[in-house]
Amino acid sequence: MRIVVISGLSGSGKSVALKVLEDTGFYCVDNLPAALLPETVEYLRLSGVADAGISIDARSGLGLTGLPGDLDRLRLRYDLRVLFLTAKDATLVTRFSETRRRHPLASGERSLEECIRAEREMLEGISANSHMMDTSDLSANNLRAWIKDILDLHNAKFTLVFESFGFKHGIPMDADLVFDVRCLPNPHYDVTLKPLTGRDGPVIAFLQSQAMVREMLEDIRVYIAKWLPAYIKDNRNYFTVGLGCTGGQHRSVYFAETLADLFGEQQQVLIRHRELS
Repeated sequence: MRIVVISGLSGSGKSVALKVLEDTGFYCVDNLPAALLPETVEYLRLSGVADAGISIDARSGLGLTGLPGDLDRLRLRYDLRVLFLTAKDATLVTRFSETRRRHPLASGERSLEECIRAEREMLEGISANSHMMDTSDLSANNLRAWIKDILDLHNAKFTLVFESFGFKHGIPMDADLVFDVRCLPNPHYDVTLKPLTGRDGPVIAFLQSQAMVREMLEDIRVYIAKWLPAYIKDNRNYFTVGLGCTGGQHRSVYFAETLADLFGEQQQVLIRHRELS
């Protein structure tokens, strides 16, 4: 039985993620009280459900206290993945303002910003032991695509994620390691390379011809190779390496693609380009 538990902050895209599971054939339960998770999973198992998607969030209140322990026990019996969706405070405020929805923790004594901070604190025990996805700069379509990628990799015990991004749009909150490649020669300043990306041949050829690029790429490869076994031993399902340049179009994309190729023979890898459509 495969179980995907979706949690995270209100406004981060949990409904979109759960809908992807439902469209993929999962039996989905929305807003399940956290204390009922073990009994619900057992009921679904006895009912013959093969794939289950369960959404749990801050509305469970005090029931969240025992959730980390329940998740650890369920991992011993099932193929369980926990996806935690998050976003920057400013992004969440904008989304609530645009939709004019009321925050689940709203009261006459709390502002929206205070509700968001309180919700982060309530869900801290879940986010610490899950695969975090930062949806701040993702469209709904990109989020759907990323969720589908994860579902396709459900048989892998460990997935190494390489994510390119642009520093001018902020560092992704779901990155476990971040490498800054902005000091390297920038194809952006070549008029023939500017409209291309790090996946295009001319940009690849330009970067491969630079000694600094080759040296930094090797340094990053060696570092990841040395420390990855320790992260795997830490019982992680996913490990995200962020590669950042200025705009997230050329250098970071090239590094993410190249490192994924280098590690693809030893690990299950996933590539994400946050700034590319």
